[in-house]
Amino acid sequence: MDVMTLPLMPKATAVWLIEKTALTFTQIADFCGMHPLEVQAIADGEVAAGIVGYDPVANMQVTADDIKRCEANPESRLRLIPPAMPAVKRGRGARYTPVAKRNDRPDGIAFLLRNYPQLSEGQIAKLMGTTKDTIQKVRDRTHWNSPNIKPRDPVILGLCTQTDLHEAVTAANDRLAREGRAVPPPPMPETDEAA
Repeated sequence: MDVMTLPLMPKATAVWLIEKTALTFTQIADFCGMHPLEVQAIADGEVAAGIVGYDPVANMQVTADDIKRCEANPESRLRLIPPAMPAVKRGRGARYTPVAKRNDRPDGIAFLLRNYPQLSEGQIAKLMGTTKDTIQKVRDRTHWNSPNIKPRDPVILGLCTQTDLHEAVTAANDRLAREGRAVPPPPMPETDEAA
């Protein structure tokens, strides 16, 4: 059974099914994604002591009729009710940046402006989870922290993924090619040698 087909809080659900139904250990184990011996250990009080039972009927994970059907036939298996609201994949909009990394954001913006001039402000804003105003201030060196901004790779800083950066650069290069403008060469790798 994969994780997506398991009930919420499987051990607590198993506790409730053991206490409130006449289902076999195998039926409970199959429904909760456990081994029958683990369910038996829960029933014997050796495992999950102190866990409060979680009612899968009240929480719309299984119907009372389905439990009765399975109690009548030990070969039957409980069926998980699919969630009313399926999981929604998050879009690729602006992303949340943890507080600890927010001070690194101007460094990442400076890196992108220097190494990927073909990126539009909109693309940088999306990649870095920032505003066009902030990007403009970093570009013009009017950002409040300008003296301390050092261009650093936003992928290494954890502000965006290499995949997202690559996709944005590819899209920007395609746009330049369509417009008949020269595509800048890829940036040279950074070296730590003193100047």
